[in-house]
Amino acid sequence: MTIKLIASDMDHTLLTESGQLPPNFIPTIQHLHAKGVQFAAASGRPMYTLKQMFPELADTMVYVSDNGGAIGYQGKTLFKSLLPLADYQRMVQFVNQTPDGIGVICGMDAAYVETQYRDYDATLRQFYANIEYVPDLTQVSVEANKFTIYFPGKDSQAQYEAVFAPEFEPAYSVTVAGVEWIDIMNQGIDKGHAMRFLADYFNITPAQMMAFGDTYNDKEMLQTVEHSYLMGNAADDMIQYATYRADTNENYGVLKEIQKLL
Repeated sequence: MTIKLIASDMDHTLLTESGQLPPNFIPTIQHLHAKGVQFAAASGRPMYTLKQMFPELADTMVYVSDNGGAIGYQGKTLFKSLLPLADYQRMVQFVNQTPDGIGVICGMDAAYVETQYRDYDATLRQFYANIEYVPDLTQVSVEANKFTIYFPGKDSQAQYEAVFAPEFEPAYSVTVAGVEWIDIMNQGIDKGHAMRFLADYFNITPAQMMAFGDTYNDKEMLQTVEHSYLMGNAADDMIQYATYRADTNENYGVLKEIQKLL
């Protein structure tokens, strides 16, 4: 088995439930890179947050941010898919009419949230290192590649099925990114698209790619690569999208499989 690129989701996959990296993760990735294997963080998180998480790997790591809405490598943005202003403003207005969700405009440099939701700052800042609070989200006009809805009630799957999929699919790529999150990107943008882009960029094939994930925004990535691993802590209905099962995130399942490969 010749692997040239390994991609991993972050939350509930590479990171523990307390948000920590596995022990010895950085030297393990440096060892991978020395053997000619690329490592990609493939996350719903924005690129500026991912870069802050891995300062030691800035020159070697691939960043697949915002579910593939932007891809970065060695200080360059290789790809970005910006939502038209009119489109994300329609999403803002729609969310403002629904009682349960909090809209987040995911700009390339910061997340934009209405000032009235500042009470959720501690939670939001775990994912968005840069937050701009504004009085009125409908007045924001920035380069944005994703629109996110945060659900404090942790009912994103039900919200997706009842409200957001009927409203926004198939015109956009809409995905459940965890129990608190729904993400909306341009049509055709997902982590699977990102894997195909990187295969072309590095001149490799899906047979030379490995990926790890746990939830619905990972399914296209898991379906695209040949060596796909579902985390042991993932929901059982995700099994259909992956070939293998890794240990749980709390037991450092991603690290264990990388160490087996090494």
